[in-house]
Amino acid sequence: MAIFKRNAKGSRRSPLAAIIVMVAGLAVTGSGYAAATAAVESVKPVSAVQSATQIEEGRKLFLANCASCHGTNAEGAAGGPSLKGVGAASVEFQVATGRMPGQASGPQLEKKPVQFTEEQILAMAAYIGSLGGPAIPTDEMVAANGDTTRGGELFRINCAMCHNAVGAGGALTEGKYAPALEGVTERHIYSAMVTGPQNMPVFNDANLTPKDKKDIITYLKWVETNPSAGGYELAGLGPVVEGLFAWVFVLGGIIAITIWLGAKSN
Repeated sequence: MAIFKRNAKGSRRSPLAAIIVMVAGLAVTGSGYAAATAAVESVKPVSAVQSATQIEEGRKLFLANCASCHGTNAEGAAGGPSLKGVGAASVEFQVATGRMPGQASGPQLEKKPVQFTEEQILAMAAYIGSLGGPAIPTDEMVAANGDTTRGGELFRINCAMCHNAVGAGGALTEGKYAPALEGVTERHIYSAMVTGPQNMPVFNDANLTPKDKKDIITYLKWVETNPSAGGYELAGLGPVVEGLFAWVFVLGGIIAITIWLGAKSN
């Protein structure tokens, strides 16, 4: 039996051509759809599973290490405040700097060696973050590539009364203090501004915009890498300390020399 036959114009055409074309088209379309579906399913559900797994792992760590003070559901207890709404940024800041878990009560928590791995810290942050609050800032948010001059102005207006004009730190009331900011990571500076740890106020985006925060970080990092052009700066503690130094040592030295010259002439 002949497979091909001539049409009216004399060209040959298989009676199965239409069927073959349809089957091929369905195969290509079906394969493309299956591949696209598999690609989507291989990304989104896995991400969701990883997130849920991380949150669950964080909850287990929280129950084992934090619930005795903060409550089994982070609702707070006699030994610690509620953590609902503090966000992942607060947990990452407190735990990654060693302030948490706290060892003893006092005016404020001290920095200690970090007790958890980065993976465990992020898991606990993910759990508390699932209850609401600010997220851990991204690398772009904390990059020290802002306006140094403007950052210095903002820092002196909003932060210098506690942390000193160059971030050298200072004493507060009742045994509390504002820590020195030298060596503090950009991420922790940003997190401190948005979460208000210890005695620090919260600077939300209505008080200091993300750009303002970036400029402040840029200024603090500039101070770290640029020593004082005026010589020894007495730890950058300001004009009161510099004046006291001049009064005690410089003026005192002049008086001592005057007394010595008077005694020698006699």
